[in-house]
Amino acid sequence: MELETFERLLAPIGQALLADVAASAGNESDLALGTRLRRTHDPALVAAAVTQVHLRGKARTKLGAAAALMYFTHDALEQATRASVSDHRAHQLLARGAAAVTDLGCGIGGDLIAFSRAGVDTYGVELDPLRAAMAMANLRALGLAGSVEVGRAEDTAPVPGRTTFVDPARRDGRGRVFQVGGWRPDWGMVTALLDGDAVAKTMPGIAHALVPPGVEAEWVSDGGDLVEACLWGRLLASARRRATVLPAGATLTEADDPGDAAVGSVGAYLYEPDDAVIRAGLVTAVCALTGGRLLDRHIAYVSADVLVRTPFARAFAVVDEVPYREKALRGALRARDVGTLTIKKRGIQVSPEQLRGRLALRGSRPATQVLTRVDGAGRAFLVEPVPRP
Repeated sequence: MELETFERLLAPIGQALLADVAASAGNESDLALGTRLRRTHDPALVAAAVTQVHLRGKARTKLGAAAALMYFTHDALEQATRASVSDHRAHQLLARGAAAVTDLGCGIGGDLIAFSRAGVDTYGVELDPLRAAMAMANLRALGLAGSVEVGRAEDTAPVPGRTTFVDPARRDGRGRVFQVGGWRPDWGMVTALLDGDAVAKTMPGIAHALVPPGVEAEWVSDGGDLVEACLWGRLLASARRRATVLPAGATLTEADDPGDAAVGSVGAYLYEPDDAVIRAGLVTAVCALTGGRLLDRHIAYVSADVLVRTPFARAFAVVDEVPYREKALRGALRARDVGTLTIKKRGIQVSPEQLRGRLALRGSRPATQVLTRVDGAGRAFLVEPVPRP
């Protein structure tokens, strides 16, 4: 969409067109709707309105009810942070004493919305004029305070009393960029900002070695999905490593971690730590929480003899041990009338899809199987998921 077309979409005639498209959704085919509307409206404006209604529908899962009033591009929606994660970060910012924030590279304003909603004075900078216009329009559509200007992140100096938030662009013309040298703004600028009053959103796979001294790295999962690592600058850091699990909002840091745990046998329960816990290097903190032990020092499974419900790990009741070797395993599963098999594995070089195909189970019962190493040796167990609290 061109900026001029978007500006027309914000005008009364464009808003009426958007309302018409939204009201007609599901009642007319896209072809019939487009044909009807193009009789009285500019085709570019019709295409923009139809696209916005489509994207608003897609955005609801990520951004909630607010998506029905917002404006998007396909790429900007794909790159936008989930509202639950943005809201968590905004409230953390407030709790850590920040009163104002500058969002460098604010995109269509997803984080601006969360900052403003939390009561933080909000200012955004965005290089793309269309995205900057959408960010401002999204704040207005939701009745939120804040301002947005077109500009380069690299040209925006930190302002005393304002926290800088930066989400470096990790894409180029060929797709995702995993090396920090290809991010924009570059990693040198990001680390310089983190030396003071700043927060940076990064990919969850960022190496621990890249986190500057004195900076807090918070790995965040949402509904079981590991979504990001948030780096809190020196003036905002309160830990070195943190795992946060949403929607519970529960958090672990190195202060909860004894730093070591025993390695032992499989007990009555098996715990699968949340990916945020694993990335933060806090698996042994789950051992401490559950009174459990590691199955292997290099594998993120914990076992215990009692059930402890925790948001930091998924619990499974151990039903039985079954043969690890494929031929014997096939016989054991067939004897149990297993037909649908969910395979969970860690530390084992096997493709669950290929293994299921080779097992060729035809039974009537579902089962869940864990393939892993116990103190270096391959083992297989049938387990049952414990309902989440």
